[in-house]
Parts: sequence; C-alpha cells; structure tokens
Amino acid sequence: MKKLLFILLAFVVLSCSEKEEQVGETGKLVFWHFWSEPNHRKALKEIINGFEQEYDCKVETVELSWSDGKTKLFAAFNSQTAPDVLELGSDWVAQFSSAGVLEKLTDDEANLNQYVEFSTAPALWKDSIYALPWIVDTRVLYVNRDLVNQAGITDTKVKNTKQLLNNAEKVNALDGVYGYGATGSGSHMIYKKVVSLFWTYGGTILDSSGAPVINSAQNVKALESYVRLSQNGLIETQRQLDSRFAEGKLGYWVSGGWLLEKIKNENPELNFEVSLIPGLDDNPGISFAGGEYLAISKSTPNRELAVKFIKYMTNGKNAIKFSSQIIEAGFPADINYYDDDFYQSHPNRLVFANQLNHAKMTPVHPKWLDIEAIIEEAAVEALYGKKSSKESLDGAQAKLMLIIK
Repeated sequence: MKKLLFILLAFVVLSCSEKEEQVGETGKLVFWHFWSEPNHRKALKEIINGFEQEYDCKVETVELSWSDGKTKLFAAFNSQTAPDVLELGSDWVAQFSSAGVLEKLTDDEANLNQYVEFSTAPALWKDSIYALPWIVDTRVLYVNRDLVNQAGITDTKVKNTKQLLNNAEKVNALDGVYGYGATGSGSHMIYKKVVSLFWTYGGTILDSSGAPVINSAQNVKALESYVRLSQNGLIETQRQLDSRFAEGKLGYWVSGGWLLEKIKNENPELNFEVSLIPGLDDNPGISFAGGEYLAISKSTPNRELAVKFIKYMTNGKNAIKFSSQIIEAGFPADINYYDDDFYQSHPNRLVFANQLNHAKMTPVHPKWLDIEAIIEEAAVEALYGKKSSKESLDGAQAKLMLIIK
C-alpha cells in the first residue's frame, strides 16, 4: 500500500507539469463508477443524458466492480490514464485526497452547506475540499415475523441489545433456522457490523487526537455481544446471509436497502419488517453510514466541465431520480432532498431515513483500509473462538499503534 501511495505521489509531480502543457478543454468527460447492474445503468444513463443535453457534451462511462475497482483506479493514476471524474466510497476518499491525485474544489464550487452534515467530513482533507457527497445510506434490523412468532415472541419490536440476544436464542432453538446472522467473512463487510456495535456500546476507533483506542472496555463488550449473537445464529458472508433471510431462514439480520429488492423479487410473500438498530437502553443503536462521493482527477484537461458534472449529479433533484429508482442507492446527500416525499410514501425506506439520524461514518484517515483490515481480523479471531474478544482487540490495538503514528 505504501508503495502504491508513493507512486501516486510521484504521479502528482508529473501530472502538474503535464497539466500546464494541456491547451483548452474538450466537450467530453470520462466517468468511472460502480453501478453495473442493468437497472443501474439505465437510471444513471437517464441522468447523464440530461447533463449532456444541457451542456452540449459527451460523458463516457466505465463500470468498475467493488472487488477490484480500487486496484484499477490505482493502476489508472499510476499509468496517467485516470478518468476525469470518479466515484469513491466514503472510506476511500481520504486515501486518494491525501495522495494528491484529486483536484481541489473551492468553497464556492463545493458549497458543502448543501449536504447533510455527517456526509461532509470524507470530502475534506487538511481543510481542503476534494469531493462532493452524492448519496448516503445505512443498515437496519430485518425481522422475520413468522419465525419470531413461532419462537413464542409476541412483540416483534426489539427494544435493546439484551432483548435481541434473548430473542435470537429462542429463534435459534427452532429446527432448521437460525436466530441471527453474523458476517464472519468477506473483506470490507465484517467491520461495518462490528463498528456499529462499538458505537452503540459507547466506544470508538480513534480518539479525538487520532490515536487508536480499539481495545477500550466499551469495544470489548461490543465484540463480546457480537460473538454471543453469532453463537445463536449463522456465521456467513453478507451475500449468503441476505439469501438466508430472503429464504425465511434467519430471525434477525442487519442489512441494507438492497435486501428489500431481493425479497420483493425472490420471496414477496415473506412476512418481515425492518426496524431501527436496537441500543443499550431502549434508545436506537448506532448504525454504519456509508456514502458515495464524486471527485475530479487532478490531471483532467476538462476541469470546468468536470466541476459542472459533479455538481449536477450531486444536486438533489438529480440524485433523487437515481436513488428513487435504485433502492440500494440510498438517499441523496443533498440536505434539501434527504427526506423527500418519495421516502415518506415508502414505509420501509422511511425506517432507513430515520436510522440515518442514528448513524455514523468511519473516521477519515488515509490508512483507513489498513485499519479496517485489522478490525476485521480481530473480529474473525473472536467469532471463531481463536481468541477472546479482549485478546483479539488487544492484538488489534498493538497493530494499529504500529501504523498510526
């Protein structure tokens, strides 16, 4: 990773000198994004068509996958073939902005006051703006009503983490089904469940000075809770657990909006509900919030058009056109469309909107992916009984101290 970042930094020096030699701008942009399903392409193309017509230009789109998209972005920057505009996940932005390969935006260009407050931190690096928030989303608790009732539980609402554990144990005692779904494999997935519990139990990952505090008493209790839940359920990948819930085999499962669509398509008769993540004291717990951001390559010869494009795409009136068609896209980050009437008429999606009031994004740090991997390794050690929760987090703390100085 250090080698890649060194190469990226070296690229900045080259790109700056080359940029001075570039003359004029063309009426074409290249946009790399992660929306590759047929319905994704259709919805995205409709919005981009509007931009092309308004600005008399052409936008060429290139689809990336989450499995290797970041590697392709690194390769593009290293080979000086980066796109004009790129989509980045909320926990990726800092790695690129800190490497100096993204174009700075002025305060007037960005107008960050336009976006929900919690979404703006990833857009910043050392008080400069390098990206605009596009869409945001979170996870909620899915509940299989039939399994809960079969387990003798009359109230499907889960008020706190203790009740969730007790209910999961009862459902897990039924034949052929599982009480709770615990993500125990799959990079970039495990940590989202674990940090949610850290926050719910009052813990954090880095303190106010940026130092790691992963082995705090609160975090140890949170991981112990996750282990106990997993012992009354099934440990699998995110994808497999989504499928098990859609099949009616899981009592409780924390997942995103994409599962609503999966259930609709594969098992529309499933008797389920979604609710806020339970907290410790009958108040909502804290869920993981993620977001998608649009940034401009520092090497683009089309800066003015690229700025217009990212402002157009992140404008709520256009972002809502996308997120209302693509359920897993979540919500516009534009504060004026964050609770659009569309969501008010979709009760399940409204639960997600309410959960966003009790959600956090991960810390902005250029080494976040390294931090994330250490958290996931510790969680797996605890989930599979290789170490106690305290031992695994003590080990994670020692590793974090080596990379965060």
